[in-house]
Amino acid sequence: MMKLAKMATVTRSGLVESTHYGDAVVADGDGRVLGFAGDSERWAYMRSSSKPLQALLVVQTGAADRFAFTEKELAICCASHCGSAEHVATVLNILEKLGLGEADLECGVHLPGDSQERQRLTCEGTEPGPAHNNCSGKHAGMLASALAMGVPTAGYSQPEHPVQQATVRNIAAMCDMPAEEIRLGVDGCGVPTFGMPLRNMAIGFARLATPQDLSVELKGAAERICEAMAAAPVMISGPGSFNTTLLEVAGDTVTCKGGAEGLFMLGVRGRNMGLAVKISDAGGRAQAPAVLAALRQLDVLTDKQHESLADFAYPQVSNCHGEIVGQINAELVLEINE
Repeated sequence: MMKLAKMATVTRSGLVESTHYGDAVVADGDGRVLGFAGDSERWAYMRSSSKPLQALLVVQTGAADRFAFTEKELAICCASHCGSAEHVATVLNILEKLGLGEADLECGVHLPGDSQERQRLTCEGTEPGPAHNNCSGKHAGMLASALAMGVPTAGYSQPEHPVQQATVRNIAAMCDMPAEEIRLGVDGCGVPTFGMPLRNMAIGFARLATPQDLSVELKGAAERICEAMAAAPVMISGPGSFNTTLLEVAGDTVTCKGGAEGLFMLGVRGRNMGLAVKISDAGGRAQAPAVLAALRQLDVLTDKQHESLADFAYPQVSNCHGEIVGQINAELVLEINE
């Protein structure tokens, strides 16, 4: 039997209809487990939660300065954006600064999540381009890093490319895991993704948000990434999303990034604390309530901040008539190590 913890329950008319299980771990930058629920050593892929760590290279190589990235442009390098007109324009502006075009992006194409941009494309009979891909900002950052490193841009998404090799070294340093022990997979956008225990992921975000013991170059890069994400939270996901709203409400306190398959990563700025939450069935509806329950137990946010996030902490279940018929309730209880 897998040792899983209860993350959230879904009620309808007073009856528990569904239960989501998973794992959560809180760790500091030194690798100490501060709290957990389920299995802190559960292996998973970081998927899009790793984007702020991947974007360290954009600052580290000097690309962000060489191409005069704004905070908004640096933030979108960390994003799983919804493909809004603003998101697409920001990515295209980066490419213009690089002297490259949309065809240089190796992320593939999908319809934007943003309803207005999707409707515009449909009405105009226009196909989406690579810039609409929710990972296009990350890929634009990788192209910038390649140029700053003086290596070819073609093939930058492949594991053997110098950009990806340097990224693996950064991930290893941030997550306190030997590079050769990281399990490399292929992410949805074609670049490598990183398999490791949840504890190591939490270490990585603790170090990102509180980079006190990193090398000078990584420390500076981590500080700049956190500041950019806090300054331009709408770039990270999109208006009304949990990831963006949490950064809008508490970007000076937390640095956070959601990923595929029910993963959410968070670092508490200045407290040397990282959190990894993984919903085992990838149920997105359980993610925000579980994360906010953990933050309440860890006393990370103020009461006013929790109040601002109440719609995410206690999502309501409605029917086709707009009637409220149930609620999603957080069940995550961390076992805190003294």
